[in-house]
Amino acid sequence: MEKLMVEGGHPLTGEVQIGGAKNSAVALIPAALLADSPVRIDNLPNISDVEVLSDLLTHIGGHVTQKGDEITIDPRGIKPMPLPNGRVKQMRASYYMMGAMLGKFKKAAIGLPGGCNLGPRPIDQHIKGFEALGAVVTNEQGSIYLRAKELVGARIYLDVVSVGATINIMLAAVKAKGKTIIENAAKEPEIIDVATLLSSMGADIKGAGTDVIRIEGKEQLKGCGHSIIPDRIEAGTYIIAAACMGTDVKIKNVIPDHLESLIAKLDEMGVNVQSDDDVIIVEKSKQITGADIKTLVHPGFPTDLQQPVTSLLVKAKGTSIITDTIYNARFKHIDELRRMGADIKVEGRSAMINGGKRLEGARVKASDLRAGAALVIAGLMANGVTEITGVHHIDRGYESLEEKLKGLGAKLWREPLSHEEQEQLKSS
Repeated sequence: MEKLMVEGGHPLTGEVQIGGAKNSAVALIPAALLADSPVRIDNLPNISDVEVLSDLLTHIGGHVTQKGDEITIDPRGIKPMPLPNGRVKQMRASYYMMGAMLGKFKKAAIGLPGGCNLGPRPIDQHIKGFEALGAVVTNEQGSIYLRAKELVGARIYLDVVSVGATINIMLAAVKAKGKTIIENAAKEPEIIDVATLLSSMGADIKGAGTDVIRIEGKEQLKGCGHSIIPDRIEAGTYIIAAACMGTDVKIKNVIPDHLESLIAKLDEMGVNVQSDDDVIIVEKSKQITGADIKTLVHPGFPTDLQQPVTSLLVKAKGTSIITDTIYNARFKHIDELRRMGADIKVEGRSAMINGGKRLEGARVKASDLRAGAALVIAGLMANGVTEITGVHHIDRGYESLEEKLKGLGAKLWREPLSHEEQEQLKSS
């Protein structure tokens, strides 16, 4: 076990290359098993979640080969075996295996998914969709079993906008008989990315990226090639880090349209951000002022950037309020920022930040993926050295974080945890 050490006070300058979208990759890999021949996916992020999914596919008979940022999945040997609980519990997006295996085999068995602990995130909308398509869903000894004699297209209205449920229903519906209509569907770019792969495989999907998706089921899907879109959350994280400590930072391989809500809010705060084609440039800002931010479903401000942007608001002059309407428990990073000297008060789904505070290095713990990013950004700003435990959360979604930040001039490194620190981490 390791901890990440961040020495603050070093300005950031230079260029950073953004990798493929984590939130796309974790859905595209399960989607590949729906094909009847190999699927090649490139621009793949080198993150632990990808490793977990590759292991899951191999466990059930898939042949997976990876070279650099390219993965080839041959699904022809896959069997509808129950998926091992241990690996499933390492990441929440393992639930995409349910929709893919249900579509492929008309049955699936999978342990309850894990991942970041962000409070209640029920999969009831996923199950509602599967049942509408004709599946019987049961919970047996802590695992979810899905069984269907056949899948038949249906009209499905999602009670809440859910990226996971939208994708999972798409995966099952592409091989159902007849037409499926998903209403109140999520509109995130990652959904369009998954639909693009499925369409290249021969699926008939219309409306991805709108709130109504129409799918005409197909009996067979073929292998294909696909390139993952850039990771808008990774890009947003580096943009925020540059806003905090940058003098002139160029973020490359991005789709600026995917980051409109963040760029608009940063502009309001006085951050000098320029975008052109696939590049975003953050220049040194004279003064950053506070702002009120509310996370919303796409195209609103993304909940995955709520925690990183909180660190920027700690630096900004004045009072800011950030409200997370998506996850009510996504404020576990606040106590850690307080350890570093931040003045933040949480009330329900909102945090009130009295900005302009100078942070001091401290021992802190990353409770989840994006909280880890927030603490790294705080460490870049702080006096002295910040020690961050729970680094495995960061590794789930950020490729080569240390190398990329060091390339911009940051000073950070990893150290092994002592036996005492490991025991403290286990008991906390």
